[in-house]
Order: sequence, then structure tokens, then C-alpha cells
Amino acid sequence: MPERALSFGTVAESYERYRPGYPVELFDLVAGYAAEHAGGPVRTALEIGAGTGKATRLFAGHGVAVTATEPDAAMLAELRRHTPGSVRTVRAAFEELPPDGPYDLVYAAAALHWTSPAGRWQRVAELLRPGGVFACFGGPVQLADPELAEAVRVVRAPFLASDDVPSPDGTPPEQELQWPGTELQRSERFDQVQQLLLPRRLTIGPEEYLGHLSTVSAYLMLPEDARAEVFRRILAVLPERVGLDADITVHLAQRR
Repeated sequence: MPERALSFGTVAESYERYRPGYPVELFDLVAGYAAEHAGGPVRTALEIGAGTGKATRLFAGHGVAVTATEPDAAMLAELRRHTPGSVRTVRAAFEELPPDGPYDLVYAAAALHWTSPAGRWQRVAELLRPGGVFACFGGPVQLADPELAEAVRVVRAPFLASDDVPSPDGTPPEQELQWPGTELQRSERFDQVQQLLLPRRLTIGPEEYLGHLSTVSAYLMLPEDARAEVFRRILAVLPERVGLDADITVHLAQRR
């Protein structure tokens, strides 16, 4: 997992270009939860694994003073190019962060599964003020057409059995409460755990879809020639427009 987690810097520009951003409805969900459970607005936030700043822009654009942390220099350079100067940036993995804060909000956008489970929730709690909010959000970008998804699976199979990242705690996909909600619910440091879904459907061209796949860690771990061949085979079965299910699963919790 650590090798996969650090693979994105080689495609930082593509990550910025092809990964979808986050809608204003996401900020509204987090801010509404904070108003209800934390007793006020979110003024300060720490972001875990900020990447190129897709989520950073959403929160900073709503007046939140964001400290964005990211271990990869190339990803952090892209973030600095695309976020306002008010964003404070720190090059560090979550486990290496110096004591800081406390913050009103600690959040992770499609990055928490790359952090070490040892002491994860204790560390998050220490970065939050009492009553502060933790948020985690993301989700797979999947082909909406089942027949197309099967065609892609078939041509991908000689190279990859799956391009998914498995649940860090082994939670089966059919279970209602998904990770990290499962761990938050068991933690003594958090309560008021919620899992919410923001439906999202995208339609893009085949080259753009391959661009997205070029930023997925499973493909990045393939040898270069194998990656080129699997992309050639996938492109051959794609239609002129590709429909994607890109729902955002949101987990929220309050520090005790």
C-alpha cells in the first residue's frame, strides 16, 4: 500500500486534469453537520493527503482557513498552482505531522485509506478541538453501463483482476455502513457518526476516461509496456461517450 500511495506524483498534472472536483453540496453537508453538532461554523481545517487540491479549493473558497498536507512534492506543487495563497501547505505524511491546531475540522478526500491504521483515530482526535468534526469523502468512479463495464473487465483481466482499492478493514461492499464509518463507530474518541451519499453522474469522452485511469494507482503499478497495452485494449471497446457513476460517499463524526 505505501508504494501505491506514493505513485501519484508521477502523474500529478494528469491527476489535476482528469480527476473530478467536488460540488458545493459537499461543503454544505459538512458545514450543516458542524452547525448542528459542533455548535458553529467551520473556520479552520486540516486536510489529510490533499493531492492537487481538489477539495482544498472547495473549503478555502468558502472562507475556511485550510492547512493542506501532502507527502508528494509533485502533487503539492500542483496544489500550490491551483489554490489561493491563503492556503497553508505542509509537505508531510499524516503520520509525520507535527502537533498542530486544534482545528474545527479535519478531513480527507479520497486519501484516508493510504494512512497507517496504527493510532489513526487518536491522532485525528488530537488535531481536533473538543467537539470538532472529522469528515472523509470519496468513492470509485465506475462505468455506468454494466455491459461496457464487463467488456472492460474482460480486456483488463490479463493485466489486473481489479482496479479497486479494497476496504482497509475488510468491510464487504454489501454492508450498509462502510469504512471508515465502521472504525469511527468503534472508536472511543468519536460519536455522532453519519454516512451520507451525494449522487453524481458524469459523461466524458473515451480519451478523458483513459486519462482518468492513468491516475488510478492499480494501473500506475503496472510496468509501462503493460499499462500501454491495457489502455489500448480498453480504448478499443469504449463508445464515443462514456457514462460514469461517480457518487461521493461522505462520513462525518464528532470528536468527543
